[in-house]
Amino acid sequence: MTTDRTTGSTTGSTAGGSNKRGSERDERVDRFVESFAAQLTEAGMQRMPSRVFGALLSSETGAMTSAELSEQLQVSPAAISGAVRYLAQVHMVTREREPGSRRDRYRVHASTWYEALTNRDQILKRWEATLKEGVASLGPDTAAGLRMTETLEFFAFLEAELSGLMDRWRTRREELFGDRAGNA
Repeated sequence: MTTDRTTGSTTGSTAGGSNKRGSERDERVDRFVESFAAQLTEAGMQRMPSRVFGALLSSETGAMTSAELSEQLQVSPAAISGAVRYLAQVHMVTREREPGSRRDRYRVHASTWYEALTNRDQILKRWEATLKEGVASLGPDTAAGLRMTETLEFFAFLEAELSGLMDRWRTRREELFGDRAGNA
């Protein structure tokens, strides 16, 4: 069921697969989605992609159609379209065709954060290359060149540490979740 957020009345449709909208659990889930979305927004993500990501993350199947997302979040399909386009570009969701249908489902995977950080490694490399050009242009002995060199060294440090960190996470994930790790 879906709860109309203005009147409190419910309808018989479902969102996110198996959950009936309007239950006490759904209200808790809605609060989580909005709270988590607010935190992602504070960290720099746009508001609508934050809300869509929170809804997908909290859905039982980890996958929802655009219509289901639109219904749960009470926003237009156009807002969902823009949000999932952004989330797909940053590798936080994937698009898959619903079997026997022309509808797409958007899925968040258990390894989403791992993938997002792994992709950041490529961004760090590009930033490093640009910063090297900046240091060469400004001169390494200037105040601006020194600031840029420190930034460059910080990114180089992150890049070097990220690989080991990700290896340790894969080991830890296997310890915690074993066979279940790849099924979420």
